[in-house]
Amino acid sequence: MKKSSIFIVGAGNVGAALGQCWLAEGYSVHFGVPDPGSPKYTHLPQGSVRSIHDRRDADIIVLAVPFLVVQSVLEALGDLSDIIVVDCTNPLAFTNNDLQLSLGFETSGAELIARWARGAYVFKTLNQTGAENLVDADAFSSRPMMFVAGDDNSKKRIVMDLVKGLGFEAIDSGPPVTARLLEPLAMLWIELAMKLGHTRGFAFAKVRHREAESG
Repeated sequence: MKKSSIFIVGAGNVGAALGQCWLAEGYSVHFGVPDPGSPKYTHLPQGSVRSIHDRRDADIIVLAVPFLVVQSVLEALGDLSDIIVVDCTNPLAFTNNDLQLSLGFETSGAELIARWARGAYVFKTLNQTGAENLVDADAFSSRPMMFVAGDDNSKKRIVMDLVKGLGFEAIDSGPPVTARLLEPLAMLWIELAMKLGHTRGFAFAKVRHREAESG
């Protein structure tokens, strides 16, 4: 079966990590950036870097850019009807010199993206750990988990497979509204990694009770 063609918007730490893994899995991967001729993209596979406007043949759009530019990025991408959009972003902002979520529990970045990308299938995932942990999820002592929020079960299976291919336990967290919980979960990871001395080499895992496993 032919694998999906993936267009990753952004080629920073998150975008490059995801692209590297999915290329190894046999997916067709391209990166959309503002200036494809910039020398800062020479580390990426030859021919994989395109203009942000050039998403031809893409089945899946992955948003791996700062949340502040997402709306303008979606406008540049044009009509995304019936396209899968994977939202890896977190709505972060500095408040009193401290990094915080800019949205609370009454909405989420993913729900805003669904409004901006009208007609697309939007899924929130791959936002719940650091970029470096996306590359080698198999190296953890327990299999790390990654929640996936979004509608349309047939499309969600495609996204879950992408997440599983990275080495995560993909867990369906329900409809898009649960992104209101997943973005604060990402903020918890940031607090632990940046402020509380846990460093960045950890991810969350679902650990099962022995009786549940035997049952």
